[in-house]
Amino acid sequence: MATPINPTTTLTPATVTSAVTSATTSSSSSSASSTGIDDSTIAGNFTTFLQLLTTQLKNQNPLDPLDTNQFTAQLVQFAQVEQQLKANDQLSTLVSLQQTAQNTQALAFVGQKVGVKGATAALTNGQATWNLNVPTDATGKITISSATGQQVFTGNYSMKAGTQPFSWDGKDASGLQWPDGNYTIAVTAQDSNGQPVSVPTEIEGTVDSVDLTQSPPTLSVNGQNYTLNQITRAVRSN
Repeated sequence: MATPINPTTTLTPATVTSAVTSATTSSSSSSASSTGIDDSTIAGNFTTFLQLLTTQLKNQNPLDPLDTNQFTAQLVQFAQVEQQLKANDQLSTLVSLQQTAQNTQALAFVGQKVGVKGATAALTNGQATWNLNVPTDATGKITISSATGQQVFTGNYSMKAGTQPFSWDGKDASGLQWPDGNYTIAVTAQDSNGQPVSVPTEIEGTVDSVDLTQSPPTLSVNGQNYTLNQITRAVRSN
């Protein structure tokens, strides 16, 4: 039975909650098991909702009954809480569907040749290639570093506006051939007025694998991990 409330005490939502706790707790398990109603929500469990209302009415102060406006406001609050809970469930469903779609999309790239935003390319058989996306005519310095951060090549070049490839044969200034592996390019450029120009770089490679345990999933290209939003284009296999 409900916990009695002093009739001289002003009734508040917190008081009502305390009053119905024992009643709802003792009856929820039996009602849920017999009716199959989910008692985790207010609107979903009509029995619990009625118990809350009737207990509130029974424990009013007869000398100062609950104001109808306040009572209506409480009903609105209950409805708002229920709507928020349902909205949270729907958002969780949408997030789950989005993750599933991302996983499906990522798996479709396995074995495909793609272009991705990045600065690290693989040197294979004395050949490494990057795409430079130059926004305006510029002159710049290109530096290539090994996986350990050692600078292995530096050169100054004139670059035309647009996307253009830059290939490196794996040799440094002395003609020494560097071994196959991953190398990183850095471009520092200026326009005709001496203003700095940002030159994004892109690489091409085959997607070797996809890691679905990451969120978002990551694609392995030339030994480096990339997310789906870093893919700029897909290249048809010959």
